[in-house]
Amino acid sequence: MNTLSQNRRTFLRSSSALVALPFLESAGFRPFVSAAAPATPPKRLAFLGVGFGFTRDTWYPDSKITGSDYQLSEGLSPLERHKSDITVIQNLSNQYNNEAHWGSTFWLTGANRYAEPGQSFHNTISADQVAAETLGKETRFTSVQLGYKGGDNGHGPGLSLAWNRQGKPMAGYDTPVAAFHRLFSDDKTPLAERQAALLQQRSVLDTVLEDAKSTSRGLTKADTDKLDEYFQSIREIETRLSKEEEWLDVPKVRPSEPIKEPGAGLEGVEEVKMMYDLMIAAMQVDASRVFTYRQPLDTFIRSMGATITSHNMSHYSEGARKEVSRERDLKQSELFAHFIDRLKAIKEANDTTLFDNTTVTLGSNINSIHYLTNCPTVVTGRGAGVQHGRHLVMKDPKTPLCNLWLSLLKGSGIDVESHGDSTGQIEELFGAV
Repeated sequence: MNTLSQNRRTFLRSSSALVALPFLESAGFRPFVSAAAPATPPKRLAFLGVGFGFTRDTWYPDSKITGSDYQLSEGLSPLERHKSDITVIQNLSNQYNNEAHWGSTFWLTGANRYAEPGQSFHNTISADQVAAETLGKETRFTSVQLGYKGGDNGHGPGLSLAWNRQGKPMAGYDTPVAAFHRLFSDDKTPLAERQAALLQQRSVLDTVLEDAKSTSRGLTKADTDKLDEYFQSIREIETRLSKEEEWLDVPKVRPSEPIKEPGAGLEGVEEVKMMYDLMIAAMQVDASRVFTYRQPLDTFIRSMGATITSHNMSHYSEGARKEVSRERDLKQSELFAHFIDRLKAIKEANDTTLFDNTTVTLGSNINSIHYLTNCPTVVTGRGAGVQHGRHLVMKDPKTPLCNLWLSLLKGSGIDVESHGDSTGQIEELFGAV
């Protein structure tokens, strides 16, 4: 029997599914405030980490032209429609990071690997987990860590960008299927049962359909439209995941002779797009307010038709390797533009959107090849109060990357005085000269 639960948050629940509802302004569907008070959308932070940096001479805008008059580079050109809503920052780096193969490990921490005498590895808490200690108090998932299968080519421990306060790596969901079922369905549903439902073209929403119908009664048109939009997005995600899930327990057959194949199914480009859509859906229902995504490497460029490894791609000069790197940059920017499109499209309370209440950073702790200065950084979203539409080049070429994390944390309402090797906020982000 399906029952509608309205405790701190509103859910649709059945014996095999649990689906959270988005914020609804109609009376009785405001999770955290009384019906008489205006709903205030929460602040959110997302950190999107790309391995091996970008192509140095085609990704960065001209460092001599700053402010709002700059031109987007070739690698950032797919973001043209969002130019007034992004900030490109140059001259950020982690002073202690001197080993390129560990770039993603320290991207959000700014830690000194050798800070502990007698130990060869040391890390500290990542910026996302600092945020989660405050923003995660009211959500089902304190934070969500997304990753990919296969690790980081053996370099660096773990799949996640997140590190806890003890400096230990935090596990992440390494496939869209795993992330979807953790966020939107009952973990106890056996795999065979889920696969049978897929074969019958059934959605996880079908098991709570009666509750969905009853929930929509008495809602305003705006809330009804919001609910329909949310349910449609969940169905679309399920449809795209269905083939992937049908094959979850089927062993892969390999030929006797080793071969290299381009990525298929939800690998690489489509995998990243799916993870972005899952983050959007999770934000809609306030499942979490803090996200990290350590993005795939080899499968990403294979899904674009490349036959080299991402590591070899990153050691480009001229020719085929550099061309793959440039194409990868363009595809990353296309996907990021899609993510921004979705953030702007989802309405929240008080005539705002997800974009108005969220801050997203796309970047890498590696410039390119093995260069660790001038970490590629793009910030979007209005959640932290950043004034966008500008190209910022820090006067000090070794400005701590952690100054950015400190700025975004404080701008999002996190009470913190420092982070990692930070020396202060980046006041230019908020309009100061």
